[in-house]
Amino acid sequence: MSKVPISVCIIAKNEEKYIEECLKRLQPYGFEIIVTDTGSTDRTKEIASKYADKVLDFEWINDFSAARNFCASHASNNWILALDCDEYVNSIDIKVLRIMMQKFPRYTGVIRLKNLVIDPEGKQGYGSDDVTRLYNKNYYTFDYPIHEQVCAIEMSKREEMMQCFLIPMEVVHHGYALQPEEMKEKQKRNLELLYANLKNNPEEAYTLFQIAQSEFILGNTEKAVEFYEKGLALDPSPELIYVQVMIMSLAKAYVKIDREQDALTLMNKYADKCKTAKFVFTHAGVLLDNHQPLKALLLYVKTTMLPDVDTLGENLMHCYEHIIDLYTDMGDEKMANLFKDKYDACRREKERVINS
Repeated sequence: MSKVPISVCIIAKNEEKYIEECLKRLQPYGFEIIVTDTGSTDRTKEIASKYADKVLDFEWINDFSAARNFCASHASNNWILALDCDEYVNSIDIKVLRIMMQKFPRYTGVIRLKNLVIDPEGKQGYGSDDVTRLYNKNYYTFDYPIHEQVCAIEMSKREEMMQCFLIPMEVVHHGYALQPEEMKEKQKRNLELLYANLKNNPEEAYTLFQIAQSEFILGNTEKAVEFYEKGLALDPSPELIYVQVMIMSLAKAYVKIDREQDALTLMNKYADKCKTAKFVFTHAGVLLDNHQPLKALLLYVKTTMLPDVDTLGENLMHCYEHIIDLYTDMGDEKMANLFKDKYDACRREKERVINS
């Protein structure tokens, strides 16, 4: 019996590089662990058997949601925590987690996931994303064959904003720390499934967004812009996180193809509806690209005071860096110095996350 009535559900294929560390870090918490293998030819199942309560086989049908839902169907608990093999749990406040589950029995739980990345110059860094990973399987299920999402089982509730709480746990994702060629191969594989899904769902904004994301990563910026614009033309709600990411990504793509004014027009259009730290930080960058440093400075400073500033990940360090540089350019060393300690604290946090 687990300390908390949660079943950790993991799908895997040829993950011997990551899975042992993932499962080792889960052991102290006493969760039920279920691993569903989708066709490994390496030692994944052998390693999983050392730690998991159940190791199941699922014939791969080009559908990540189907595999995740199969895994959850074999869980002894109603509460499901979905993790990937390359995600390592650093800490969980079990007491607080239990309280949140009891207080909000029909909410979903969000992990503020720290994603390790490698930039084009080969330097390691990290970003942060809020991802829905904890849910009660009586009310929620996974949907979409790729880039699967937790959705309400009742179709009538799918258009409503899901109520959620932030899970008190730190998880670091290692699987995005790929060399450029590895990342390209990953995106090409993703696009095969995404374009296949688009044929069946040509008016699905989420699929158009994910295609644009992959094309952008592959350097196909004009094609990415086309799909971002198609997705936004369907008028999805800017309250949805993926829609805000689509707006920000389109702005960045515009800048990359020398359409800075279009990027600024886009960000200005949605500024009243999108007030997250990530959006305000991106808006500041677009202002800087449009040679408006004072307005950019004001938004960078505003970003640091927003309640969800932790979602910026390493970009919080870059935010302070911009503030320091802008004040320095204006000849105000006194104000620049006020932010240097905060910049240093962010730099230390980056080192901690990368080495955790």
